[in-house]
Amino acid sequence: MSARDLLPRWSDWRAAVRKPGADLLSGLIVALVALPLALGFGISSGLGAAAGLATAVVAGAVAAVFGGSRFQVSGPTGAMTVVLVPIVHQHGASGVLAVGLIAGLVLIVLAIAGVGRAVRYMPAPVIEGFTAGIAVVIALQQFPAALGVADAHGEKVWQAAADAVSRFAADPDPLPLVTALAVAAVLLVGGRYLPKLPFALLAVVGATVVAQVFGLQLAPIGEIPSGLPAPTLDFLHFDQLGGLIAPALAVAALAALESLLSATAADSMAVGTRHDPDRELFGQGLANVAAPLFGGVPATGAIARTAVNVRSGARTRLSALTHAAVLAGIVYLAAPLVADIPVAALAGVLLATTVRMVETASLAAIARASRGDALIMVVTFGVTVALDLVTAVAVGVGFAVVLALRSVAKEAGLHQVPLDEDDHLAEERSLLHDHIVAYRIDGPLFFATAHRFLLELADVSDVRVVILRMGHVTALDTTGALVLEDAVRKLEHRHITVLMSGLRDHHRRRLAAVGALPAGGDAQIFEHTPDAIDAAHRVLAGGLVPD
Repeated sequence: MSARDLLPRWSDWRAAVRKPGADLLSGLIVALVALPLALGFGISSGLGAAAGLATAVVAGAVAAVFGGSRFQVSGPTGAMTVVLVPIVHQHGASGVLAVGLIAGLVLIVLAIAGVGRAVRYMPAPVIEGFTAGIAVVIALQQFPAALGVADAHGEKVWQAAADAVSRFAADPDPLPLVTALAVAAVLLVGGRYLPKLPFALLAVVGATVVAQVFGLQLAPIGEIPSGLPAPTLDFLHFDQLGGLIAPALAVAALAALESLLSATAADSMAVGTRHDPDRELFGQGLANVAAPLFGGVPATGAIARTAVNVRSGARTRLSALTHAAVLAGIVYLAAPLVADIPVAALAGVLLATTVRMVETASLAAIARASRGDALIMVVTFGVTVALDLVTAVAVGVGFAVVLALRSVAKEAGLHQVPLDEDDHLAEERSLLHDHIVAYRIDGPLFFATAHRFLLELADVSDVRVVILRMGHVTALDTTGALVLEDAVRKLEHRHITVLMSGLRDHHRRRLAAVGALPAGGDAQIFEHTPDAIDAAHRVLAGGLVPD
């Protein structure tokens, strides 16, 4: 892929310049939602709230300009935080910054190599499963804020949510829950009947004003750092880079996977859009090179903020860029104002977003399509909620591969076929039926089908010649070749001559490499089946003796 294909284009911004209103508004809404998340993930990573804000501003802006998705919003994420914590403990803050920069360079290399296109082969049940799972995870993340529990504990999201519910039950305070549910209801009901109005912004502002006027005891976002640090490379210590390569590769893999899956989910939530996966990797790579210069942690595409962006009416990448600009403005100009926004109100925005993320029609269609697809979707969903996104995708794709191989294996077969009986007298037909058997191998002969094939072929009896018609073999791997070699040797050990016809050149080379061709070599391999039939007659007449 050329560098020109990865660079921004005027077509990315044409619609934004003509009608920027919807994108500017959705960018503002996403910024309000992203602000507490950036602060929280920065603190969770171990580098502090300022690092989270720097990531959201710098990485969010760079990825918006250079990324491959119209809707992707990038920044610090919970999944990345889990990976960063042990790196902080082992290498310190400077190690995390160096890891982010190296990971960004790796992502740029992957983009140039065209690796991003591999996501196009992601099965639809996996995409729908992890999208629904992420919606549940985002909802569970809001439980502590919505229930007014500030110190919920748990390694996994569902564990922290369960702890929040337990603490709320022991000492209930309905005010945060009512606030969150009211904001969510305003968004869902208002968005249904008046979709063009910015109900998310109106609901958040309304909740903040009510809390201030009536003195409601609702936990606010709190103090926000003012300003970003000056860019620097002081964190790079070349004598330590060798020990950072492995964690940097892990960070790059997570950033690539989470960003591409988030962009794919955004495509499924929008209409008539499709992201460029290689450009997305390139944008994420540049974002991760830039963020550490300002003290930011590694960034990825953020599914929660991206979903809010889509559902808030975003049309172009101007929305994601606006989100970064608004966050920068808040950091420098309006930190005291935003500090009073109740976190319960923002939790309500995200709860409404999760409801709108789930496409029930798509889930129902996949569930009806086949039991296998339904199983893949359910497993991916369950692992996403119970463990994490990366594991869920690996497990979901694994299930999909196994079921696909099982389906392909069912299509492959070994069929006994008639030999042109009309050209022979009754006595000759009787002789053919008694002593010659022809088999046509249909479909792929690979590890998922080979052993069943061996059992069928080795079971022939009362014959002197077996003709293997290989012209319909679509694929042949080494396992299939070895199993065929075993079958041929067993037949020859029983003094049964094996002939082959229609063997393709590349299949022949593979069979020859493992010694799976008949013992007689070229003398027992024929281009056409009639020639093999004539050779079978010569065997019966004693004219061809197997080695």
